[in-house]
Amino acid sequence: MKTWTAQGAMALVLTFGLLNALQAKEGMWIPTLLKVVEGDMQAMGLKLTAEDIYSINHSSLKDAVVHFNGGCTAEMVSSEGLLLTNHHCGYGQIQQHSTVDNDLLTDGFWAMTRAEELANPGLTCTFIDRIEDVTLKLSRACVGLSGEAREQRMKEEMASIVKQATEGKGLEGQVVAFDFGNSHYLITSRVYRDVRLVGAPPSAVGKFGGDTDNWVWPRHTGDFSVFRIYADADNNPADYSADNQPYAPAHHFPVNVDGVKDGDFTMVFGFPGRTEQYLTSDAVDHVINRLNPMRISMRDEGLAVINAARASSDELRIAYAAKQSSVANAWKKWMGQNRGLTELRALDKKRDMERRLKDATGSTVVEDIAALNAQYFPYLEARSLFIELAYYGPDILNYAHSFAGLIEGAVEREKRDQLLAKLRANEAGFRKDFNAQVDEQLLGRLVDEYLKWVPTELEPGGLRAEVLRAGGGTAWAAKVFSKSVFDDADEMDKLMASGSAKAWGKLAKDPAYVWIEKLRSSYFEQVAPEYGRLREEIELASGAYTKELRKAFPKKVFPVDANSTLRLTYGKVEGSAPYDGMQYNPLSTARGILQKYVPGDPDFDMPERLVELLEARNYGDYANDDGELVVCFTGSNHTTGGNSGSPALDANGHLVGINFDRSWESTMSDILFDGSRCRNIMVDIRYVLWVMDVYAGAGHLVEEMTLVSKTDAEVEE
Repeated sequence: MKTWTAQGAMALVLTFGLLNALQAKEGMWIPTLLKVVEGDMQAMGLKLTAEDIYSINHSSLKDAVVHFNGGCTAEMVSSEGLLLTNHHCGYGQIQQHSTVDNDLLTDGFWAMTRAEELANPGLTCTFIDRIEDVTLKLSRACVGLSGEAREQRMKEEMASIVKQATEGKGLEGQVVAFDFGNSHYLITSRVYRDVRLVGAPPSAVGKFGGDTDNWVWPRHTGDFSVFRIYADADNNPADYSADNQPYAPAHHFPVNVDGVKDGDFTMVFGFPGRTEQYLTSDAVDHVINRLNPMRISMRDEGLAVINAARASSDELRIAYAAKQSSVANAWKKWMGQNRGLTELRALDKKRDMERRLKDATGSTVVEDIAALNAQYFPYLEARSLFIELAYYGPDILNYAHSFAGLIEGAVEREKRDQLLAKLRANEAGFRKDFNAQVDEQLLGRLVDEYLKWVPTELEPGGLRAEVLRAGGGTAWAAKVFSKSVFDDADEMDKLMASGSAKAWGKLAKDPAYVWIEKLRSSYFEQVAPEYGRLREEIELASGAYTKELRKAFPKKVFPVDANSTLRLTYGKVEGSAPYDGMQYNPLSTARGILQKYVPGDPDFDMPERLVELLEARNYGDYANDDGELVVCFTGSNHTTGGNSGSPALDANGHLVGINFDRSWESTMSDILFDGSRCRNIMVDIRYVLWVMDVYAGAGHLVEEMTLVSKTDAEVEE
């Protein structure tokens, strides 16, 4: 359990208050604390107040921001539940609705009526109800306590706070630690469960540039998709039902059809996942020289198999589309991150700060963290490798594990029947995207790579010896698949139809089941406990580290790390010059799409209609003042994973784009932010509207939105 002081939250506020215009681009700000940076934002061009952005007393911008499926962000753009997010955020749903005969990934999808919108079981959209600082409340509840007694009292008080805030109100809630436990906030939310696919451009638009352009500027990618939230008759969350009605949000973003120009103020409002700005120098060294190379090598092997499979047939192209996208995204990010950290001499900068801290305070906190890290790194590596093999590798392993309750026979008959029914219901979905040959190749190549990197003392017992006896990973994987029945749809169908307890018992010796259980046992019994214990100790020490930094350097801003909670970041539309002789403009246009167009190329091909419209410069009402169709733009907003799909807003809180990426030169910003170099990438809202209206003929969706122009904004002002 972390320790903290009641003054923790106030220290954060005081630190935030030291911001100036040059520092404003760095950091992801907690919405309840925006009052202290309100003046700085307004000096940069903001026309709103902090209360307009976040309020619990009336509708505000935060009511239009959506946590999309727990991993991305989305935004409400109509009074009838319509929302926008990234194409890559909705990619899994688009893929699930795709078949060879009805290929939504290739052809796109547009519901021309509400009846044509497609349900997505399991997809959720979450709205923040309120964020409340409870640091002092928790501190007072634990006065005079220490150790386990304090930890237990803390848990009890958190549970009480959540219960009081949510019970009988249709809300969910949690108390979240910020700044390594130096402060705590209660966050309540409302979760909607009926979310339907409304529209998606073809992948030639939504993923234009593919892996080649991923994390790269200039971009020409229409990375957006369209969904609609449905609610019950009282506008409350409900499971899918034909009787549900479109959700009426407390606020939806007006869309600025005039778009942006160089130098405009911008905000990105969303749910950034995780930053690690306070890693000590030894940890950054480990990221550069061990952790990232290890993870990149694992994904090199996986992508070699997946890309070859996808190129071999349309069936496999669709089946492995979402998996390829997921694996490739972080793979390229890690390469860019290492490059940026090295070029910016991150280790030298970290070491210099640590020396200055030592000189100023005499604190040994950095040495304390380093001692913990020396113990922690092997467990971190083993955990990362387990994730790469078990969750980004062959699908057969987790599929086999899903039968554990039946195989072990430890659950009572009623629960066993329920589990069997669930497994049978999920069978078709699993088989749709499963290919035994591809899975076998993944297992073989990844096991070989896994054994190259995993700390010997933390590897699953017997795995290395068995792979060596078989003659390597490829031969070992072939042996596993030859003896397993989990890859055989007919055999599994017979087993599930029989419901035979004896048959389930035999599966306990199936090699796919044996090895996933050994992997899981090794991880959850040997790795996870020590990983968790050491991580808690490092978190505690890191909380002391940030306190020492703020005390030693009171005029320097030390922003709070992202933790998947609602944050606002602000900056301007601007380009960059990351290398000598190179100047990036902040806007890309449709001319660049045609310049990149290569017929038949998997990353740069385009539908014939798109080519014709762009060559004819048929931009409809969506061209800028220069007669160009702006496709994407860059800004100096500090973003990270989880900000995908976030609304890019102008000075009036109007939607001007959808955040979807960072430049490759920026990927190190999770660890080290550089204001001259770090840029986020957004798809321009005018290109989104053009694709919907002119290209797809789905102008009814544009008509549903509230469109505004500069003239409207001047009238509002």
